[in-house]
Amino acid sequence: MSNLSSPDSSPAARAATDRAPGYRPRHTLPLRVEALRQLRRRRTLVIAAVLVALPFIVLAAFQIGGTPTRPDQTTFVTLATASGANFAATLLFMGTGFILVIPVALFCGDTVAAEAGWSSLRYLLAAPVPRARLLAAKLTVGLLFSAAAIVLLPLVGLGVGTAAYGWGDLRLPTGGSLPAAEALPRLAIAVGYVVIAELVIGALAFYLSTATDAPLGAVGGAVFLAIITGVLDAITALGGLREWLPAHWQYAWADALQPRLEWGGMLQGASLSISYAVILVALAFRGFARKDIVS
Repeated sequence: MSNLSSPDSSPAARAATDRAPGYRPRHTLPLRVEALRQLRRRRTLVIAAVLVALPFIVLAAFQIGGTPTRPDQTTFVTLATASGANFAATLLFMGTGFILVIPVALFCGDTVAAEAGWSSLRYLLAAPVPRARLLAAKLTVGLLFSAAAIVLLPLVGLGVGTAAYGWGDLRLPTGGSLPAAEALPRLAIAVGYVVIAELVIGALAFYLSTATDAPLGAVGGAVFLAIITGVLDAITALGGLREWLPAHWQYAWADALQPRLEWGGMLQGASLSISYAVILVALAFRGFARKDIVS
């Protein structure tokens, strides 16, 4: 009697036998292909145009109406015209909390849901692209585009501000200033922190993108979370519970723009954002692996 449980009858062996010649799962949907697809989309070009135009709009507003002044308080906005570095810090201050949330939510929330909305997701999987690889490629590209959007705003602001107000020291709202040579690495730390702090928004948008066929629902859900957590953080009655809200730490990057660099707030905000992001991404992969793809 023949042995029916031979090694060749295992699922792995049958999968290897049935695989088409030359097919390599790791070679499907290369990152450069996905990046080019996303780069050529109209929404990517619109976001880039808006972020590039925003520093010029703010500059025009300052030229027409003058720099806002508050006798009782000094902020990054009131110091915006002090130097190019101050102008870049002002744009980062304006973008944190909402303006920069939108491109992050859009790049990460539109990526999978848009494919489902176009009824092309099942064809990508039939290529066949493994589900985990498809999600990994789309998440990686979405996060890279999100980081580029966050960097773009203060970078253009630095150039525009330097052309308009000159290159000089970074004046601080708390008093004093940072030398121009030291201001650039401090601004880089601040921007890097914002990228990490927005991971939780990108992860939530990505999770929602795998759970719905409506891109607007995924993007809107992530933006709604940012707004709600910001509102809850303003309720001081919540006390220590606010420290568990991502919005509580979103402006911790300002600690990098102090005479003495402070890491405490940024480390807490970064650890919270990364922890939430890991959980949400794991849920996205787990749910998508079991999801019936019908569109």
